[in-house]
Amino acid sequence: MPDDRLARQLAFLVEADKLKTVLRRTPLVSAGRFENSAEHSWHLLLAAMVMCEHTMAGIDVARVLELLVVHDLVEIYAGDTFAYDVEGQRTKAAREEAAADRLFGLLPVDQAVRFRALWDEFEARETPASRFGNALDRFQALLLNAHADGGSWRTHAITGPQILERMAPVRDAMPDVWPAVIEIVEAFRDAGIIRN
Repeated sequence: MPDDRLARQLAFLVEADKLKTVLRRTPLVSAGRFENSAEHSWHLLLAAMVMCEHTMAGIDVARVLELLVVHDLVEIYAGDTFAYDVEGQRTKAAREEAAADRLFGLLPVDQAVRFRALWDEFEARETPASRFGNALDRFQALLLNAHADGGSWRTHAITGPQILERMAPVRDAMPDVWPAVIEIVEAFRDAGIIRN
């Protein structure tokens, strides 16, 4: 039988597997279904490795990867809140705080403190690593929606201004990527898929 520390670590890992069951509203590019939060997290890790040259010099990519891998784990209990769900956004912070307490509390105390600090850092968006991570989180959804013929934008009648407001962290953390955001939004606006 494993000791208490190992038992807690294993319990956390088994619980974390539930992230694979949390569906998002963002479609996969070619699979005809929505991505789950675990797939989203994997894609963000890859995006951080690929896109790190588009943010400030000297960014700690390893730190960004740590932030990204834990940032959506709370959705196991809190669910995924659609980015454009105004009512859901009002309760998101409280639901996710409670979920973070519960989930990270499964770990041994030292790891619980460390993982919770990573999650808190991502949510606060006060460090260069967390600002870059948040920008990637938003940009990844834009990229998938754009390559899935408008995806959730089309389904939920999302407007260009809504998308641009949501993408503001990209402008700030990855300014050389911002023109691509504008180009995507304008192309979908011109095509009549999103409204002004």
